[in-house]
Amino acid sequence: MEGWDKGTKSTVGEIPLLATRAGPRDGEAWRQRLKEEYRALIAYTSVNKAKDNDWFRIAAANPEGTRWEGTCWYVHNLRRYEFPLQFDIPVAYPQVAPEIELPTLDGKTHKMYRGGKICLTVHFKPLWAKNCPRFGIAHALCLGLAPWLAAEVPILVDSGMVKHKDDEAAPAEASGSAAPSS
Repeated sequence: MEGWDKGTKSTVGEIPLLATRAGPRDGEAWRQRLKEEYRALIAYTSVNKAKDNDWFRIAAANPEGTRWEGTCWYVHNLRRYEFPLQFDIPVAYPQVAPEIELPTLDGKTHKMYRGGKICLTVHFKPLWAKNCPRFGIAHALCLGLAPWLAAEVPILVDSGMVKHKDDEAAPAEASGSAAPSS
């Protein structure tokens, strides 16, 4: 994992590696893999909270654990920008990494595919392939989504493509208070 800063390497080192090579079609083996995924996510969340770096909430959206939804956020210029987060576990998982989607950012950056899927092909997918089946959802968030947010959100904010929720509410309030009285 050359090229990663010490903090990222340290955090990744604290996320448990997974052992079960199973996908959604593998019955009991998938349930075992899902338990490992939850353990890794809990460990990663605990590490983030201990380092005061809490930046996402995520949960399985269905009992099978094949659809995940949540929220992620990034702090830029002391303002928190929140985005809905979702992804499906691919049928070929864990050989194929999940495609993380931030639907509210769809079409706002070139480093995204249709539907709000973030671009991870150049940097993350080779790392995932090299570490299959040891990497899981927590690793995808840590080494895929977190660096993507750090690279893209400041550019999107500075270019005006993404506005803070307080800035979006202000024009509506201003136009409502400036209405002519009869």
